[in-house]
Amino acid sequence: MSDTSTTPELDLSLAATPPMGWNNWNATQDRPEFNEELVLATADFFVSSGLAEAGYRYVNLDDCWALPERDADGNLVPDPARFPNGIKALADYVHAKGLKLGIYTSAGTHTCSPIGFPGALDHEYQDAALFASYEVDYLKYDNCHNQGRDAVERYTTMRDALLATGRPIVYSICEWGQNKPWTWAKGVGHLWRTTGDIADTWESMLAIAKKNMTLAEYAGPGHWNDPDMLEVGNGGMTDVEYRTHFSLWAVMAAPLLIGTDLRRATSATMEILLNTELIAINQDPLGVQARIVTSYKGLHVLSKPLADGGRAVALFNENDSAAEISTTLLDIGLEPGQSVPVRDVWTHSETETADKISATVPPHGTVVYRVGPAS
Repeated sequence: MSDTSTTPELDLSLAATPPMGWNNWNATQDRPEFNEELVLATADFFVSSGLAEAGYRYVNLDDCWALPERDADGNLVPDPARFPNGIKALADYVHAKGLKLGIYTSAGTHTCSPIGFPGALDHEYQDAALFASYEVDYLKYDNCHNQGRDAVERYTTMRDALLATGRPIVYSICEWGQNKPWTWAKGVGHLWRTTGDIADTWESMLAIAKKNMTLAEYAGPGHWNDPDMLEVGNGGMTDVEYRTHFSLWAVMAAPLLIGTDLRRATSATMEILLNTELIAINQDPLGVQARIVTSYKGLHVLSKPLADGGRAVALFNENDSAAEISTTLLDIGLEPGQSVPVRDVWTHSETETADKISATVPPHGTVVYRVGPAS
């Protein structure tokens, strides 16, 4: 049995708040437009658009960055058609802008793409060392072609391999919630997928949100529930639905990883992604995921304690018609009887209440309030 006193531990401070950034997959999948030009342009846009200033840091590569075969030494090889200057050059460019670079592989013999790229199963230490030599800052570790091997063992081996490099790397466990990672992955990874992949539809986003909403007790600084990347801007939902998507991910203390091609982002998309009041709720240092206060007939109230003693409250209407949703200060965990500020973080307007909090919420809509204490 190994001496656990000498085993290095995961540095939870690397993800003290939920990671924020971008990943190409939802926008490009394995198509040719996933390339160096896209990644560099995204890094540029982070800075020019205000996304970096708002807290978005990680520019993350997904599947298909490598060639289908390892080299003679067994190393992964960046695809020269997609990344002619290699991954280290990307990292240098991104780092020079004050940003961080992420990379991807799978805890199996191959990654998830049908093209068939090599995975890291039984190559964990070699691949982790390669990623560290590229100076990457984030690893998304998928679950395809896992040969039926034990999930805890596979994901823990890669954690140990990353720690052995000595480089601080945020570790994202993309196990799809199959083996209830929320029950075992704290200290193994910094975040873990709670569900299968999101699609750019209301139905997919809703199902994932409702599953993730029930897991609040497992999240906290350095160990986050991950309901998958954002679809905001990809066109499959309305702006009202995208605001709900972003609102729920924000109050659930979920990672905020943009999944659209920002070179084509509309002003409506940017207004959602740059809602700094919602981002502040997501990044609140207390690191508590919103809990369900009430859920009845498609009307939901979620409450998230904040470091200043206040609460973020989401009134979420999943139904196809408008509805009034109400709660009270007592229900959300605050003392009733004295007037506290109630700030709508979408309209950026403020009122006060001594008891009831309510709104008429449009179909598929979400109203988010920041409630008390006196600002």
